[in-house]
Amino acid sequence: MDPVAATPTAPQNYAALNAGYAALAGAVVVLASRRRDDPAPAEPAELVLYGAATAGLARLVSKEKATEWIRSPFVETPPNGECRPRGSGVRYVVGELLICPNCLGSWSALALVGLRAAAPRQARTAATLLALSYINSFLQARLSEEKAKADA
Repeated sequence: MDPVAATPTAPQNYAALNAGYAALAGAVVVLASRRRDDPAPAEPAELVLYGAATAGLARLVSKEKATEWIRSPFVETPPNGECRPRGSGVRYVVGELLICPNCLGSWSALALVGLRAAAPRQARTAATLLALSYINSFLQARLSEEKAKADA
């Protein structure tokens, strides 16, 4: 079965989301090309920092209770069930995006790279905060898994 046919969407709904991403990515490229104070490409260590920050931001937006207000116009959250997109068309597509940390990762990366292009020092501060938060979440999950194994 065609995955799009199984949803209340049409291919052009996904195309609209992709066009929005492409337009924002183009704006970030133009912004970066006009900056004179930080023209260097990211160093490997900075890529690791921004990679962890991207994962942290995507997880924060897609999973955390504190950001449910961002998702709520696009996502239904039943009390004892899995989140699912609301509505149809572009609204549904945005809902799909907002509940998928992997999918949201590219948008998170775009936001962080855009911030780096606009304000490099502030971007590094935000990336450090998000990366440390993500590392904490990762370690807490691993510790919980190890405790559950030890208790079993």
